[in-house]
Amino acid sequence: MQYTTFGRRTGLRVSELALGTGNFGTGWGYGSEREEAKAVFDGFAAQGGNFIDTADTYQVGQSEQMLGDFIAADRDHFVLATKYTMGMAPNSGPSRTGNSRKNMIQSVEASLKRLNTDRIDLFWAHFTDEVTPLEEIMRGFDDLVRQGKILYAGLSNFPAWRVARADLMAELRGWTPIAGIQIEYSLVERGADRELLPMVETLGLGAALWSPLGGGLLTGKYRDGSKDGRLTGFGGALVHTEKSERETTILDTVQAISNELGATPTQVAIAWLLHKARRTHTALVPILGSRTRAQLDATLGAVALQLSIEQAARLDAASAIKLGSPYDTIAEQKVAIAGGPQVQLRYPTISAR
Repeated sequence: MQYTTFGRRTGLRVSELALGTGNFGTGWGYGSEREEAKAVFDGFAAQGGNFIDTADTYQVGQSEQMLGDFIAADRDHFVLATKYTMGMAPNSGPSRTGNSRKNMIQSVEASLKRLNTDRIDLFWAHFTDEVTPLEEIMRGFDDLVRQGKILYAGLSNFPAWRVARADLMAELRGWTPIAGIQIEYSLVERGADRELLPMVETLGLGAALWSPLGGGLLTGKYRDGSKDGRLTGFGGALVHTEKSERETTILDTVQAISNELGATPTQVAIAWLLHKARRTHTALVPILGSRTRAQLDATLGAVALQLSIEQAARLDAASAIKLGSPYDTIAEQKVAIAGGPQVQLRYPTISAR
């Protein structure tokens, strides 16, 4: 497995795939027992994976507790990321949820105990609560870094305008900068192409990509009639379905390319993300949410799978979305903006667009 720095503005070295541990535990009534979770963790580590992502809310704290035991023998090797906002347990109440400094501090302290560690390498605000001022969040992150309780900070599931404002605020005030964002992104969910990924590229942020298989849709198993996975285990939450011609075209293209390469649809879907990261020189890190060791082993083959330029272009075309206004309008006026058809402009690789 290859490694990358998590964005251009940090020296934090992470594996090109991350291990998401939302399935570590059975607190939600669905997930992996300890033995299976340990097998998944060991398999990921054996292939060179060092980037581990969890959250206080995952499996009602069980995920963090298990990880604390799993990483104990070689804590410094792993880049450990966790999140706050949602509260550890369902119906946690107003004082144990949200992005306030109060909840941030008490969540960090609780996570450190469950993880049995003295610091968190990357600490995420899990969701925007649309209430807490960004000044409060960013100053809170800065305080935690200065105290040595976290090393880096990031924003998960925040709109681009909030991230950009927080990033500029931290720069102007000399606070800990945003290291990166965490967003849903896959062949079936490409909404981040509108603003989030151009922002990541321009600002030099890292991006951790959750649900890279569309909640299982891109494996093809739901098309085959399987009811396994999130479709039933999570009650259908965070799952995409073959509901339109677009999803059907994407699945048909993934299946065709997997046949050409002698690979699985799962591997093709992940390989497309890795190809995009390498082509754009952007730190796009898919988060694998494997529940079993068999699922993990079947997915890790993606790191050795090489898509041709033509195959990647087919996947791009099949999954493309309309960017909408103003982006489509800008594209329509590109020739005029450049100065006319006689003008040939050469754009830089990284541009503020």
